[in-house]
Amino acid sequence: MKTNLYGKTLIQLEQEMIQEGQKSYRAKQLFTWIYEKEAKSFDEMTDVSLSFRLVLKEKYCLEKPKIFLEQNSNDGTKKLLLEMSDGAKVETVLMRYNYGNVACVSSQVGCNMSCTFCASGLLKKVRNLKIEEMVGQILVLNDLLKEEGKAEKITHVVVMGTGEPFDNYENVISFIRIINDQKALAIGARHITVSTCGIPEKIRQYGKEGLQVNLAISLHAPNDELRSKLMPINRAYPLKELIAAVKDYIQNSGRRVTYEYILLKNVNDSMQDADELTKLIAPTFAYVNLIPYNEVKENSFKRAEDKSVKAFMDRLVKNGVNVTIRKEFGSDIDAACGQLRAKSEGICK
Repeated sequence: MKTNLYGKTLIQLEQEMIQEGQKSYRAKQLFTWIYEKEAKSFDEMTDVSLSFRLVLKEKYCLEKPKIFLEQNSNDGTKKLLLEMSDGAKVETVLMRYNYGNVACVSSQVGCNMSCTFCASGLLKKVRNLKIEEMVGQILVLNDLLKEEGKAEKITHVVVMGTGEPFDNYENVISFIRIINDQKALAIGARHITVSTCGIPEKIRQYGKEGLQVNLAISLHAPNDELRSKLMPINRAYPLKELIAAVKDYIQNSGRRVTYEYILLKNVNDSMQDADELTKLIAPTFAYVNLIPYNEVKENSFKRAEDKSVKAFMDRLVKNGVNVTIRKEFGSDIDAACGQLRAKSEGICK
């Protein structure tokens, strides 16, 4: 098996080059060719000696995922089903905001969190994604933007696709370090967000990484009884443990968190739910991002009515909570997370 250089941080590549008998500067040289000059092969690296290019071709590769399916929305959103070298398939989404191009990246093939409202949980976890497979998702989207004839690239990244990022912690952290590296993709730390269902020990560890990357908590319920029904992870890590971990994260990182809250009709969208949510998150001084639900035929959940979403937001604002409603993308394609992959495998209709 050849080593895919898209899976190496600069520090890791420097160590690799030293083991190859090269000077550490060779890693920066390769990074320039790989990311800035977007070399497709080692033969293009003309300032690398021919003898070492032969070594590179023998031991290393520059392999990106392949596009298996592509859906294009009228609003400009692209949803891709990407195929990895072993045939595994994951979803990646390009969303276009007025402030830049946002990539929604998957971190696992399938998901074991089993959130009852989510299409990703219809296909259980097969494996973690490798670093190069996550980096590759960004590179494929950059290639598509280039094909459109625009001098644009991905400017923001949310690790909110299929999988629980903190169940693939080390690879996700290395992925972040690569895309944030000024010699690689140079995506600003504060333009990167990782979303977790809530694994307390990993939240605490994340707060000590020294990263200025954003953290979002998939909350979706204001109390343990309801959250345990919607999100089985709450049975292992109830809200008291989750909130304690968030408080530690804030203290260690100096950064605020965002709570993601999908509004489900007659499930978690009442004024009582809004008041409970306010009380729950008050000690963490956080934001709330309300998310209109993308319905999945394989479960019974319905999207909260627009008036309920507005009333819920107004109640939070009245309670002193900073709140936004997430802009919707791709409503005319398979917008729900995991839906395109599940559909391609005959699980979703």
